[in-house]
Amino acid sequence: MATKRYEEYGNDSISVLKDEERVRKLPAVIFGSDDLEGCKHAVFEILSNAVDEAREGHGDRVIVTRYEDLSIEVEDFGRGCPVDYNEKEKRYNWELVFCEMYAGGKYNKGVESYSYSLGMNGLGACATQYASEFFDVTVRRDGFRYDLHFERGRIKGGMKKEPTDRGRKTGSLFHWKPDNQVFTDINIPVEYFRDMLRRQAIANKGVHFIFRNQVGKRFEEEEFYYENGIQQYIEETVGDDAFTMPVFWETERRGRDADSRDEMRLRITASFCFSKKVSMVEYYHNSSWLEHGGSPDRAVRFGLVAAFDRYLRENNKYGKNESKIIYQDIQDSLVMVTNCFSTIAAFENQTKKAVNSKFVQEAMTAFLKERFEVWFIENKQEAELVANQILINKRARESAERAKTSTRKQLSTKLDISNRVQKFVDCRSRDSQQRELYIVEGDSALGSVKLSRDAEFQGIMPVRGKILNCLKADYNKIFASPIITDLIKVLGCGVEVQGKKSKELSSFDVSQLRWNKIVICTDADVDGFQIRTLILTMLYRLCPTLIRDGYVYIAESPLFEITYKGKTWFAYNEAEKAKILREDLDGKKPDSIQRSKGLGENDPEMMWMTTMNPETRRLIKVMPEDAERTSHYFDVLLGDALNERKVFIAENGARYLDLADIS
Repeated sequence: MATKRYEEYGNDSISVLKDEERVRKLPAVIFGSDDLEGCKHAVFEILSNAVDEAREGHGDRVIVTRYEDLSIEVEDFGRGCPVDYNEKEKRYNWELVFCEMYAGGKYNKGVESYSYSLGMNGLGACATQYASEFFDVTVRRDGFRYDLHFERGRIKGGMKKEPTDRGRKTGSLFHWKPDNQVFTDINIPVEYFRDMLRRQAIANKGVHFIFRNQVGKRFEEEEFYYENGIQQYIEETVGDDAFTMPVFWETERRGRDADSRDEMRLRITASFCFSKKVSMVEYYHNSSWLEHGGSPDRAVRFGLVAAFDRYLRENNKYGKNESKIIYQDIQDSLVMVTNCFSTIAAFENQTKKAVNSKFVQEAMTAFLKERFEVWFIENKQEAELVANQILINKRARESAERAKTSTRKQLSTKLDISNRVQKFVDCRSRDSQQRELYIVEGDSALGSVKLSRDAEFQGIMPVRGKILNCLKADYNKIFASPIITDLIKVLGCGVEVQGKKSKELSSFDVSQLRWNKIVICTDADVDGFQIRTLILTMLYRLCPTLIRDGYVYIAESPLFEITYKGKTWFAYNEAEKAKILREDLDGKKPDSIQRSKGLGENDPEMMWMTTMNPETRRLIKVMPEDAERTSHYFDVLLGDALNERKVFIAENGARYLDLADIS
C-alpha cells in the first residue's frame, strides 16, 4: 500500500471561496453535477424567473433560443428585472441579482408579487452568470434600457443605461454561453429544450413557450401552448384509449409542516382518467416537473390505495381471503397528473426534482380520498369499470409472481439435484444477490477453501487440471470438455453462443445467474496465473456479459508471509514486502520470510483472513474496459495469430524473464 502523506491541519488551513469561485469550483453544489445535466439545470434556473413573471400575469410569452455556438437566450415580457440603485441595500440591484448568492425579490413575506414561485432561492441567476463564459443582460423597465456584460463571473464595462426603444414594452433578455471550464459538456441537445418547454406549457396554462433553434443562418421555431393545462395534456396522452372520462379537480388548503413553521398556502390541481392501454403518472410543483416525486408521489399512492381499497371492501369485490390491492394494481391503468403550487416550496434541493413536505403530503392525501369518495357516488358505472380492472391487474400480478417464484424454486432444485456436478460445493443461501462462487484449482485448494469459507454464502467449484484455451478450440471441442460444461452448469446462466452448442447448456440469460460474485482464486505463481487467464478466456468467449456487467473478480493471494515476535504480516508483492520490512519492522530482521505456498497448503485462518473474508480480502474486479483492452492480448497470446505472438515475445519477452521457468 502507498504511504499516506499527512500535512499539518492548523489555523491557517481554513480558507473561503469568494465571489465566482463559489460556483466555478463547486458547480455540482448548485446545479447537481458538473456534467451536461448540471449545464441543463443552469438553463432551467434562468427560465424559472421568466416563468414566474408570466404565471403572475406579466406577459404571456417566453422565448428560448439555442444558437449554433451553443450559447442560449431566454427572453420574457414581464416587468423587467430591477438592476438600478437600491437605496435600502446601498448597492446596485444588478450586483445583488447577478453577483450575490441568496439575493432576490422573493424573500419579503409581506410582498405578494410572487404568490407561487419557482425561482425562489436567490441562487439561479447569480450561479448561472458565474458558470458562464459570457453572460449578457438586457432589461427594459421604467422607461429605460439597461445593458450588462459579464465574462466568467466578472462585470466588464459597467452598466449602460439609456432611454428605452420607442414602442418597446418591459421585459428581460439573457444571453449566455455555459463555460466548458465549469461543465464537462455544454452541448445541450435540442430535445432537452423541447421537453423542458413542453412541460412548462403543461404546468402553466395560457402561457406561450417559443423555442428557436439556429440551423445555419435560419431559425427553426416551435411553440408549446396548453390552453387548459394538465387536463388538455391528459386528453392528448390518452386519446381514444380511456374507458373513463378525464376529470379535473382543484382546491386550496392552508397549513404548516410544523408548529414552528410559517403557514403555507397550497393550491392542488389534479387531472386523471383510466385506460387499459396507457399508464402515466406525473407530478409538478410550482411548475417544476418532479422527476423524483417525493411528497406528491407518496400522497397519490396512499390516497388512491385507501380510496379504492375501501370501495372494493364496501362493495364486496374481494374474493374470500383475497389480499388487498397495492398501488401498482391501480397505476397499471391510471393516467394522472398533479400540478400543485405552494407559497413555501419545500423542494429537496436546488435542482427541484422532488418535494419533501409533511403538509403537502397530508393535504394531498386527504384531498384525493375525499374527492374519490364523491366520484364513486356520482360515477357509479365508471367506478365499477375501474374497480373490476384494478382487480384484473391485481390477479394478473399475483399470478405472474407465483409463476416467477415457482420458476426460481425449480431452478434451485435443479442446482441441488439435476445439475449437481462432481466436487462442486454449494452454499446454504438461495439469494443470488448474496451468493459468491470461488473457482479454485485442484482438490488441495478445494479442501483449504472449503475449511476457510463462510458456508452461508460462499460456494466452491474446483477445476481439474488445465482448462482448454477457448480462443483456439472450436465449439465442439469446448463443449466436449466436462470442466467447462460443469462450470457453466454451476453458473446457471447458459452461454452466449450463436448456432451450435452443447444440448445440455441453455441459451444465455443473465437473470438466471445464481451468483452475485464469480471469484477466480488460483495460486500466486506462473501456473496459477495461466489457469486464471484460461478461465477468464473461457468467460470472455462464452459469457462476455458476465464481465461487462461486473460479476467477475480475481482474488489476490499474498506472495510473502513475514513473521516477527509472534506477529504476522502478509505482502502481496515485492514492494509491499519492502515496505513492511522498512516501516512496520523498522529495519529489524524478521524471524522468517516465507514465499507463499499454494492455496492448498494454507491454514484455514490465513485463507479466511487473506482470501475469503469480505472485510479483509483483496478482490480485483474485472471491468468491462479491462476486457476490451485485453481482448487484443487474448487473441495475440492465446489465439491463432502465431506471427503476432512471435513479434510480441520478441519485443516484450525480456520484461518477463524473471517469471520464466528455465530450471
